[in-house]
Amino acid sequence: MIISQTPYRVSFAGGGTDLPSFYEREAGAVLSVGLNQHMYVTVSPRFKASTRIAYTKTEIADSIDDIQHTIAREVLRITELGKHLEITTIGDVPSGTGLGSSSSLAVGMLNALYAYRGQITSPQQLAEQACEVEIDRLKKPIGKQDQYAAAYGSLNFIVFNPDGSVHVEPVPYKPETLRELESRTLLLYTAQQRSADDILIKQSAGTQQRDKFNILCQMRDLATEMKSVISSASGSSIDEFADLLHQGWLLKKSLGFGISNSRIDQWYQAAIAAGAQGGKLLGAGGGGFLLLVAPPEKHQAIRNALGNPRELPFEIDCRGSRIIFISDRYK
Repeated sequence: MIISQTPYRVSFAGGGTDLPSFYEREAGAVLSVGLNQHMYVTVSPRFKASTRIAYTKTEIADSIDDIQHTIAREVLRITELGKHLEITTIGDVPSGTGLGSSSSLAVGMLNALYAYRGQITSPQQLAEQACEVEIDRLKKPIGKQDQYAAAYGSLNFIVFNPDGSVHVEPVPYKPETLRELESRTLLLYTAQQRSADDILIKQSAGTQQRDKFNILCQMRDLATEMKSVISSASGSSIDEFADLLHQGWLLKKSLGFGISNSRIDQWYQAAIAAGAQGGKLLGAGGGGFLLLVAPPEKHQAIRNALGNPRELPFEIDCRGSRIIFISDRYK
């Protein structure tokens, strides 16, 4: 048996510039971090000449073409594996919450199946092939940031070049800066799940408008500025980071496309009134998790103001997708 563990991601700024509608005209950039919440994929041998896949439902297929789980089907094709396999997926967080779960699944499944074949794969290969699965084969209207964040983990500045290449630049930081960011950040669930596809389709089309394109340019430039701030030795760097986060959210909201709604706006305004310095809705928008940065002594007041919603601890995963278990069947 093989078990892979792959982080979800939190994107701080630049989301939308990882779509081809933007980066094919001008390089995009995203500042993101791996989250210490994970997607697990197990792969083990199956006696019968079929493939059994267990996720929110269970399916047994005699051929790859019969597999309904689209990501699993395409990953099995890429890795040239199929029959006599048991595959299970378990996520710490449900899909549709803005944490890049589908890409974490694609990366983690590639990693597990390659390990089952006895192959070691690089984060670059995992990210590139996850993009191939989701964007090229399945035609999802998504960008490239989630696959790279899941494969690499840690805090990265990811650049999307007009030729389609992607450059991952690890962001230097002091350990105490990251610890302070962790201690000051809240991840609160809005209890609204959504499919990002409709929003991203609208955003890709809207990027052709000059005003929308200019807003995305500003969001990319904010990601560059946030990278510099988080690398700074200044004691006030997290305050500056929170302010830039707030500016980025206002820019993102101004795009429209259903990114926000009245309930999310009310939550955000209530959080600011209770002491939050900045924040944003994670993912494409419309629901999922609201990320907020505030002094720790303000956290309970913010929770109370929002009705004490479901919360995830904000902890950074610095390792990316990895194999955490390989059974020794020969002893």
